Order: sequence, then C-alpha cells, then structure tokens
Amino acid sequence: MKQRIPIAISFITGIIIIVAFYFPNGPLGDIEQRTLVWFAVVAGISMVVGVESLLRVNLMKVARRRPGWGFSLILLASCILTLVTATIGQIKYGSPFHVDSPFMYVFSYMVVPLQATMFAVLAFFIASAAYRAFRARNLAATLLLLSAVLVMLGRVPIGETIWKGFPQISDWIMNVPQIGAKRGIMIGAYLGAAATSIRIILGIERSYIS
Repeated sequence: MKQRIPIAISFITGIIIIVAFYFPNGPLGDIEQRTLVWFAVVAGISMVVGVESLLRVNLMKVARRRPGWGFSLILLASCILTLVTATIGQIKYGSPFHVDSPFMYVFSYMVVPLQATMFAVLAFFIASAAYRAFRARNLAATLLLLSAVLVMLGRVPIGETIWKGFPQISDWIMNVPQIGAKRGIMIGAYLGAAATSIRIILGIERSYIS
C-alpha cells in the first residue's frame, strides 16, 4: 500500500498533464494550472528542507571538529552573512537587489570574484582535457583537431590577419555541423527524458519511493 498510493498519484497526475497539454482549455487546463501551483509549493518546501539539512550537517561537522570543519564554518558564516545583508536590504531599500543594498555589495565584491576565480582554475582543466582530446590518434580525433584549430583561428584577430577566410570557415563550422550535432544530442536527451517519464508514470521506475 505504501508503494501503490505514490504510484497511483504519479500515474493520475502524469496522465492529466499529458492530456491537458493537448486540451489546454476546460477543466483539464484548470487542473494543470493547479498542479503547477502545487509543484511550486513543493519545490519551495524542498528548498527549505535542503537548506535545513545543509546547515544541520555542517553544524555537526563544526561541533565535532571533523576533517574539513573549517570549510563548513566558512559556509555557515557565508549563509548568515547573506541572510543578514538580504534582510537589511529588504528593510532599508525595499529589496535586497537594490544597487545600494549590502546584499548586492556582498554579491558584487565577494561572490562574483569567487566565481571568476573558480572559472579561471577550470580553464587549466579544460586546456588539459583539450590537449588529450585533440591528439590525432585516429580519423575522428584528427577531424576534431582540425575543426578546433579552424574555429580558434577564426575567433582570434591573428587568424583573420593570416587569412581573411578563417572567420567564415569558423562561422560555418559553428552554424552547420556544430548545430546539427547539438540538435542530435538534444533529441537524444529529450527521448531519454520522455522514456524516463513514461517509466515513472507506468510505475516501472520506482526510485523516487525507495
């Protein structure tokens, strides 16, 4: 019974959403809008539960001085700082996103530089992965290497200085074969999502109740 009720709810809800997509007017459309409101409520509650779990786990880690507890302490301090600055901005300026809000000061001078640092570090990992991927070990790797070289030459000023045709070749690679490959990947992803949704609706996939 504990498994049949969630499966029945998933089946009925999924069928209603699918049918309402093709018949958006009438009672089915109203039910769909109501389920979207329920989804927003559940998502908000899930976020609160996730934040509570994050804070509880890190508080226990700091209290017991487990390895890496200093990072947990920084996380807790950052959460408190963000909450306090957002509250001050809401009270003083009517919105934490006001340009003079202390929350925006924290975001502009702490969060943004940290994000830039993270992506700067990731650039070295990307360069290392590109070096391993672009080695011409076979025909596919050779084509990938040539395409990457042509795209990079078309995107930098020195490439256009060497030959005026590099930018046109780069644009063609990005707009024709690259877009085709991206659409193929997206179609595969959508088909996988549809198959997973059907498995959940039919009760074949039950990982959400395990």
